[in-house]
Parts: sequence; structure tokens; C-alpha cells
Amino acid sequence: MILPGLAFLGAQPAEASCGQASHYGVGDGYGGQITANGERMNPYAMTAAHPYLRLGSYVSVTHKGRTIRVRINDRGPYYGGRILDLSYGAFAALASPSRGTINVCIA
Repeated sequence: MILPGLAFLGAQPAEASCGQASHYGVGDGYGGQITANGERMNPYAMTAAHPYLRLGSYVSVTHKGRTIRVRINDRGPYYGGRILDLSYGAFAALASPSRGTINVCIA
């Protein structure tokens, strides 16, 4: 596992990490706001927020055998020890957004 302090080097994890993911962008005021990379947050795009992965990088997100590919364009999540904040659309491609959080693995 990569240490967060090495993020400035553009380093990426060599192995999958698993944990909880949530969604954002619909009904929470984040939709349309400026993300960490300077673009407007599109709740229906296949994007995600991660604490230290390089902005613009792509990761595979797997939940219960279903895998999607998302682009990291924001920082977060900042709540509950979660490893990823998916856009509403990306989350909906994996599970019902009414679930709030799901267990995922990212690589």
C-alpha cells in the first residue's frame, strides 16, 4: 500500500484496496460545484473523489462482481473512514443509491 505522503510523486497503489464507498452530487449541494481539478462536479459522470490518487487517473471499482472505471477528479471522502466517494451516476452503475454506502475494491 502506498503512503499518503507520497501522493506528490504521483504514485499509485500497486495492489487493490477495499473498503466503503459513498456517493455525492445529488441532493447534497455538491452537484455543479468546482472539484479539486477545477471542473464542475457532474453528478452523472463516471468520476470519483479520492484522498491522494493523482487527479485525472482512472481506477477500476468493483462491487459484488460488477466493475466500472472512474476518473479521479476530486478529493475526499472526509467522513467515516471511507476510501472513495463516487459520483451519483457511478454509484448507481454499481448499486442502488438509496443504499448510501457499499463495499468496494479499487485497483
